[in-house]
Amino acid sequence: MSVNVEKRMDPPGEAANAEAAWALKEEIREREGVLKQRRGFFMNAYKRAECHLLVEDDELVGFASARRDGYILFLAVAPRVRGRGYGERLVAEIAEGNRSVSCHARTTNEAALDFYKHIGFQVVRRIENYYEDGGDAFYLKLGDDSSLRDRLSKFLR
Repeated sequence: MSVNVEKRMDPPGEAANAEAAWALKEEIREREGVLKQRRGFFMNAYKRAECHLLVEDDELVGFASARRDGYILFLAVAPRVRGRGYGERLVAEIAEGNRSVSCHARTTNEAALDFYKHIGFQVVRRIENYYEDGGDAFYLKLGDDSSLRDRLSKFLR
């Protein structure tokens, strides 16, 4: 059985898919204890960001929200579809329009850190008490290296 994945986008100022993105983020938070943003913060950031979305059979299965400078505010892929390259594809969408891509990840979120390192992100620094609950974060960056962008470009096809 072939799966048809549709790419959508909510540009800054649009929020057509914000509720579905919130629901996916909350599903992941409840299951994995990560993505702990408050609703108001999430919705405001989503509306200001460029949001890339992947949809299967009219169901949102992944999204990435990024600022104009390539900083990833949110990246989420539904647990049931992980391993299909959706996260890489979303990061590639952001990398395509930016010289560099960066983000923060909890120092305790090993799955996220493994994912980011797998696609070429490097830890730039550790930031103590970064999160509202006192959790520490790593600041990660993909960088200006065109070979990294070339490597990610295969996910855009």
